[in-house]
Amino acid sequence: MLILVAATLGVLSALVLGGSARRLAELPVRALWLPPAALVLQVVIIEVVPDGLPALLSAIHIATYVMAGAFIWLNRSIPGLLLVALGAVTNGVTIALNDGTLPARANALKAAGLPINPEGFSNSGVRAHAVLPWLGDVFAWPVPLPLANVFSVGDLLIVGGLTYGAHVICGSRLARRAPWLASADEPAQPGRRARRKAMSAA
Repeated sequence: MLILVAATLGVLSALVLGGSARRLAELPVRALWLPPAALVLQVVIIEVVPDGLPALLSAIHIATYVMAGAFIWLNRSIPGLLLVALGAVTNGVTIALNDGTLPARANALKAAGLPINPEGFSNSGVRAHAVLPWLGDVFAWPVPLPLANVFSVGDLLIVGGLTYGAHVICGSRLARRAPWLASADEPAQPGRRARRKAMSAA
């Protein structure tokens, strides 16, 4: 939930900074059902049937990242999605190498008020001899802050990619003022020196 809220706030920041909601609404997106379906599956295995067959729950967890990857590939031309893809791959590979669970740092779980050794299936938890542990949930959004939870480098990349893409697509003031954020159909304005050079050439 923490990452979903952070991503939503990132997208909304583009609108707050003068971006066009219409441009975002008119964006052609393929297979839009894939991310919600993956999210529903994650909620089911974590909240509804955490005591199910561990191998099956782990396989479903990995499958949700495959679904997210398919969505990103189909829409790879959308600004920001390559950064989102990097985050999803980082999380997905780490989860796959750790039998369906993203390894977490014990101190991060403690700071977030989460159990270190939860009963049943958990999408994130402390693992002995974890593979790529630095790519796991090593950061904490601590209690008593709302939505206290742990998060990973991949999560930061996903939120950053969505925020970047929203600003570029919506044409926010930030995107218009930063040349490296300018959208393709609204190129950055040339600097003062470039304008003087163009005028003298004319």
